[in-house]
Amino acid sequence: MTVQWSRHAHILIIGGGAIGTSLAYHLARDGAKDVLLIEKAQLTHGCTWHAAGLVGQLRGKRNLTRLMQNSVAVFDRLEAETGQAISWKKVGSLRLASSAPRWSEIQRSMGQAKSFGVECQSLSAAEAKALFPYISTEGVEGAAYIPGDGYIDPYSLTMAYAKGGRANGARIEEGICVEEIILEGRRAVGAVTNAGNISCDILVNCAGLWAKRVGNMAGVALAAGIVEHQYFLTEKTLSFDAGLTTLRDPDKNFYLKPDTGSFAIGGWEEGSQGFHRGLPPLDFGRELFAPNMERLEQFALPVAERLPILNETGIQTVINGPIPVSADGEPIMGLAPELDNFYVACGFTAGIAASGGAGLAMANMILHDDAGMDLWQFDVRRFSKVHAQPRYLEARAIEAYASYYMVHWPLEETQSGRNLRLSPIHEHLRRAGAVFGSRAGWERANWFAPAGVEPVDVASFEGKPNWFSHVAEEHRAIRERVALIDQTSFSKFEISGIGAEAALQRIAANDLSGPPGKAIYTQLCNEAGGIEADVTLVHAGPEMFYLITGSSFGLRDSGWVAKHLPASVHIRDVSNAFAVINVCGPQSRAILQSVTDTDVSNGMFPFLTARGLDVGHASVLAVRIGYVGELGYELYVPQEFAAHVYETLWAAGVSHGIADAGYRAIDSCRMEKGYLYWSGDISPDYNPFEAGLGFCVAMDKGDFIGREALVKIKAAGNSRKLCSFTIDGFAPLHGGEAILFDGKVLGSTTSVGFGHTLGKTIAFGYMPTGLAREKEFSIEAFGKAYSARRGVRCLYDAKMERLKS
Repeated sequence: MTVQWSRHAHILIIGGGAIGTSLAYHLARDGAKDVLLIEKAQLTHGCTWHAAGLVGQLRGKRNLTRLMQNSVAVFDRLEAETGQAISWKKVGSLRLASSAPRWSEIQRSMGQAKSFGVECQSLSAAEAKALFPYISTEGVEGAAYIPGDGYIDPYSLTMAYAKGGRANGARIEEGICVEEIILEGRRAVGAVTNAGNISCDILVNCAGLWAKRVGNMAGVALAAGIVEHQYFLTEKTLSFDAGLTTLRDPDKNFYLKPDTGSFAIGGWEEGSQGFHRGLPPLDFGRELFAPNMERLEQFALPVAERLPILNETGIQTVINGPIPVSADGEPIMGLAPELDNFYVACGFTAGIAASGGAGLAMANMILHDDAGMDLWQFDVRRFSKVHAQPRYLEARAIEAYASYYMVHWPLEETQSGRNLRLSPIHEHLRRAGAVFGSRAGWERANWFAPAGVEPVDVASFEGKPNWFSHVAEEHRAIRERVALIDQTSFSKFEISGIGAEAALQRIAANDLSGPPGKAIYTQLCNEAGGIEADVTLVHAGPEMFYLITGSSFGLRDSGWVAKHLPASVHIRDVSNAFAVINVCGPQSRAILQSVTDTDVSNGMFPFLTARGLDVGHASVLAVRIGYVGELGYELYVPQEFAAHVYETLWAAGVSHGIADAGYRAIDSCRMEKGYLYWSGDISPDYNPFEAGLGFCVAMDKGDFIGREALVKIKAAGNSRKLCSFTIDGFAPLHGGEAILFDGKVLGSTTSVGFGHTLGKTIAFGYMPTGLAREKEFSIEAFGKAYSARRGVRCLYDAKMERLKS
């Protein structure tokens, strides 16, 4: 359609809540010109106006914690900078543990705080009561106190962002409702509104409750849901010091913010309701829902047990309003993969606390193409269209909301939206005792429960989980005999067309040259040398490749490749076309040879070979590669033949002691082998050389993305190095633990696991290069320091003799 534009903005922001105004403020403060924010009603009128305003910094990942710390840094300066009062009360936060599992969880968080550089104090019940005198200490196992946390007034904060943005040249206009977004190719070129049509160069969706609807206008599927959230204000009969800390008791399912003569108390109750499946009407305004007293009781009654004074204090007001909750409960940020200039910042359940850091990160992303840190856990590309399907999204959002204050056990899996994407051999695995997890909507076998063992996860913080010995058996099958692993959930893309090889040579750090028939393990780097993706490329034919990556990384990795391909080269998602069956272990060749007429001897089918062959009565693509560090073959099988191939291999392997194995056995094996995991061990924050992946960087092949930066990095040397550490026997590591040398924190664990062949706990972590040759370190977990010895990166089959035999 032809649109007559009324005016133009370089950067157009949709949505005037805390996130949108923070972005306008940070863009303008960083020198961006012609920034326009439009709000359909008035500033704060979505969900900002009824937010509680608690501010907490500590998250489960270092960079997410850094983002929250950046928010606090903004709050610390904003009032003085803008002259707008924001009622920032840096009174700290107190988190109680009212059960033994919760105390373990909090101790784990305190260990992460130490490694992340967040001041956090471990308190007894009596010390907690000294900070918050109103509590009963009955059942309190301990507490954590973070002095740098607090609370803030959401309305005043938003007005300060707006004032600061305007002072730096941003325009903010209210009463302008977006009705349509106009696209030209892969660009959003403007918005049709009730007050004229606005063209733009960059469009940012900060529409809060309406973010999914605005995304739909642009053809961008967002996993941004909405649920009802309640809190109440007590009667103003209380008298307490102005410096009283905020309080959380997740076992009692409540948070508390001191107010003027009263407490604001909320919780994360089960059974909350979704709202319009994430698509509220545009005329929904500054509105609340009727209180749901049955749900309110889920936290109102327990809070009275912890705070007996509430038995003498009435409830003045109940607030039941809509709040954003994404499919996994975390915010959604970044450049939408469907378009080249459409950014999103939405799905913020804790949007007030995150607003300062999120606005800064988004401004950096838009202006400098770098958020300042890797934010994969918030990245819009972690979700696919599966997650954005309205019914699926609502179920996941309600679960994420209700689990906010539940104990988060190590390796826990979501329960809603399950059995959506099933491998062709799913039923085979289920009957074999598979305990499934979920990635990108796929059901994947994590481990197998033998006969007589209930196929459910029973996790532990400080002990061994119930699957420990069973995974050990699967691990031994891989190392000593042979195992079948269903890896159908791999993301798989076909890349083909004139110039495909040349294009991929420029995108990949490794060398892809040579005839078809091989697999290449490689990183895809950005211009700064950071690792954007960690993938396998299979050269299947002339100008035809397959890109293989993790289940959750497909959208991100394919998008990175697609934006660097010439028009003559096409990328196509074939994830659903092929099942993947990994036959691995020292007996895998004998089994495969028994069911195929192709010679798969080492001489004819060496490591990294990729070739079509027949298995039984089916044709497959066999790739001699794997993630467990043993002889093995990944078989890419058309879906309709997968069950036949699995049954054929299984029958051939019975005499060899064949077994099923799951993803937890894969993880145990890959830790022994020193194989890395993107988003944990490597990311855009790290380059291949410091990660020990220099062997994948072909500096002499010609130009490729990141080469210039990597030349400089290699010449200058790295300031840090990824190291492997072992602890004798079992240690309860879960990731993020502090690594110390001579009592000083040097870093944190990036991956952890137990090596069942070695009989040791294994951890990876980055160390300063000057100390990377030291041997004796310690790793802290649950208040205990474990002696950790640095070893070679590859702790198993370092000479690759078994892998390449």
